[in-house]
Amino acid sequence: MENYVGKRLDGRYEIIEIIDVGGMAVVYKAFDNIDNRIVAVKILKDEYLTNEEFRRRFKNESKAIAVLSHPNIVKVFDVSYGDRLQYIVMEYVEGITLKEYISQQGTIEIREAIYFVTQILRALQHAHDKGIVHRDIKPQNIMLIADGTIKVTDFGIARFARSDTKTMTDSAIGSVHYISPEQAKGSVMDAKTDIYSVGVVLYEMLTGKLPFQSENAVSVALMQLQSEPEKPRNINPDIPVGLEQIVMRAMQKNPNDRYQSASEMLMDIDEYKKNPNIKFDYSYYVDRQPTKYIPSAQEIAREYQKQVSRPAQQPTQPPRAPRQNRSEQEQKAAAARKRTLAVLAALLAALAIFAAVLVHLYSKSSNRVDVPYLVGKNLQAEVLGQEAYEDFELVYEYDEESKDEAGTIVRQEPEKGKVEKGSTITLYIATGEDEKRVPDVYGFEYSSAQSILKAENFEVRIEKEANNDREAGTVIRTSPARDEKVAEGATITMYVATADDQEPVEVPDLMGMTIDEAKDALEEAGLALDSSRTEYRASSQTRGQIIGYESLGESVLPGTKIAVYVSTGQLPTAATTTTAPSTTTTTAPSTTESTTVTTTAPSTTADSDVTVSTSQTSTTAADDEPVLDAEG
Repeated sequence: MENYVGKRLDGRYEIIEIIDVGGMAVVYKAFDNIDNRIVAVKILKDEYLTNEEFRRRFKNESKAIAVLSHPNIVKVFDVSYGDRLQYIVMEYVEGITLKEYISQQGTIEIREAIYFVTQILRALQHAHDKGIVHRDIKPQNIMLIADGTIKVTDFGIARFARSDTKTMTDSAIGSVHYISPEQAKGSVMDAKTDIYSVGVVLYEMLTGKLPFQSENAVSVALMQLQSEPEKPRNINPDIPVGLEQIVMRAMQKNPNDRYQSASEMLMDIDEYKKNPNIKFDYSYYVDRQPTKYIPSAQEIAREYQKQVSRPAQQPTQPPRAPRQNRSEQEQKAAAARKRTLAVLAALLAALAIFAAVLVHLYSKSSNRVDVPYLVGKNLQAEVLGQEAYEDFELVYEYDEESKDEAGTIVRQEPEKGKVEKGSTITLYIATGEDEKRVPDVYGFEYSSAQSILKAENFEVRIEKEANNDREAGTVIRTSPARDEKVAEGATITMYVATADDQEPVEVPDLMGMTIDEAKDALEEAGLALDSSRTEYRASSQTRGQIIGYESLGESVLPGTKIAVYVSTGQLPTAATTTTAPSTTTTTAPSTTESTTVTTTAPSTTADSDVTVSTSQTSTTAADDEPVLDAEG
């Protein structure tokens, strides 16, 4: 394994020190001379450069990271996969792995564990929405920053869920303590595979132990297939029942019994956060055989009231005729007993009603909570995601006149008093100088709308919505809505109209095709070539060949126009000095490949540059994790 410390990659990345050594790659800390920042560079080990399987994994990861952009996924800036050097450049994260944190703490406090797993699930939902299954979720691949932020890393064995969904049965993929049963036996995998691994991670955080442990990896894999883990509450009795149910549902052997998505698991976690005493009605927790009906407490109370009220009611049996020889004294005593019973019955009925009223008043009063005073707090940093405010529905309005810092809550309605749980609190947020208006893209074809939003530096998320009143593929609305002011770089959700019978189609592989071939392939798939946005890029590929295109590896709506990027057949200017080399700056999506050539010229300095002939470098702005290829 060559040590790159002290060397410079492609005349740009100065390697400072080794951060970590993994099974297939080495991660270095480096300085980016062009962007003047510290980065992490993951380089494939020399011995794997000729191994097609490892090279395939690297390229597969580069595809995955090209479509990911999320605050809880490590951001990737650049990838290179030449014949002699393969690496990925990503953001340098100052922190420790979640595994190290668990080892330090033993068990993680419940609120903290919930906070961590929520971020992990949000990152995975983003990846799953892009059709990517991580397949190696474990604490070692999760970075923890000092402020509590989670960063999911290492998509090295990720797969696009729509294509290659089986693991190799003759090689170990993932970490055996965290893999799902379907991974252990080489079955088809999807998003629910990652859900199982998240369940194991949450189990370990709450208990300080792994659900299955053995000195033999094969034994652990068999346990994943056949054995039931010990209930978390048996290890840590402080774990609430509802939270244990969430963990165990995520770890069900049958994928159909698990959460079907990260969003579904997040919904149950939100319910638990609102009510830590909640108990979920999961089907596999109850006897599947019919059971007798058990009345509720209210029904029992009503029945009791009926019973105590019956003596005062008309007798159901006709009264016996009085005996003719009964004395007057006996008759008076009988009448007195009847009056006494009637009074007692009335008193019992009154007491039952009074008790019911008290219960109602108490439950009503206990459902009222104090309005929190939020003025002066920062919405993102101090309010959103905080359990203290989960009893309320927070609605936001923006105050463009306020001089306060962007994101500051300048006033609220109501300001104080008691309200019912679930009541709405309207927060007025200062927009500040860095706020931007959301462009009006209503009615636009969604790929054009996406380009407009991205040009304004917004992140874009697309939700498909059945709507036969709008032309399929056009934007119905956005959230936040058009003309609202939001922070620059905020995520805008576009709701795109689809017909009831319209199903997304996968964008075909266009790499290496000519424009005419790409046009035919797209039309055959029910898509179209966006000729107006065709771009020509400097590349060593044959002139006229496609070297990149939009929506690589994604499914889009029928009729969507796809922009392509075509090689000019010419290389960009070569860098022949050890100063900052000439680089090609592109505005293309992260799926576009460009080529940087570093020629070997007599060096007049002492810099130790690594020179690589015709190494392909694809610059991305995606949030992703590290898995790189090293060169020799």
